[in-house]
Amino acid sequence: MHSLRRIAVFCGSNAGGNPIYAAAAVGVAQALTRRGIELVYGAGNVGLMGVLADAMLAAGGRVIGVIPQALKDKDVCHLGLQDLRVVGTMHERKALMVELSDAFIALPGGYGTFDELCEVLTWAQLGLHQKPCGVLNVHGYFTPFIAQIDHAVSERFLTKEHRHLLVSHSEPDGLVDILAAFVPVDTTQWIADRDV
Repeated sequence: MHSLRRIAVFCGSNAGGNPIYAAAAVGVAQALTRRGIELVYGAGNVGLMGVLADAMLAAGGRVIGVIPQALKDKDVCHLGLQDLRVVGTMHERKALMVELSDAFIALPGGYGTFDELCEVLTWAQLGLHQKPCGVLNVHGYFTPFIAQIDHAVSERFLTKEHRHLLVSHSEPDGLVDILAAFVPVDTTQWIADRDV
């Protein structure tokens, strides 16, 4: 069992076209606060990011925001957080979020969300961390992404062991339970065992 003190959540700076996505962000905030888990996120006050942070704060949860100075200067920074970390670059933002967190959840989002999720998965594959990564597959949003990963396995670009680095669930509480029960995968064998 992983001890989950903090979970980083990657999510959209837009709210999406269906209210179910905002409801899912609120559900994640409630699932975290019920367990006393702190939120680490990108410090935005817009889209699902803002919904998530506001719901955490309203429920009495603790929120750590990490934002590059350039985005803070665009007035998209949530100013009501207990802990705001301002960094120089997007790369520094992701590195600090990984350092601060015990697990990762992706909610629906766009390029930035996919970038953050794929980077933490890649770092897990390389053995740079052994922290669980999950997607909240609300309204089937991540179903095509999961299908692409399974296709990568079938085409032998990704091992079956590495496929298990990503977990998914359609409900916030179910996903947090899976992350807490996650057993790390030994990622060291893939280099020795790969076909050259």
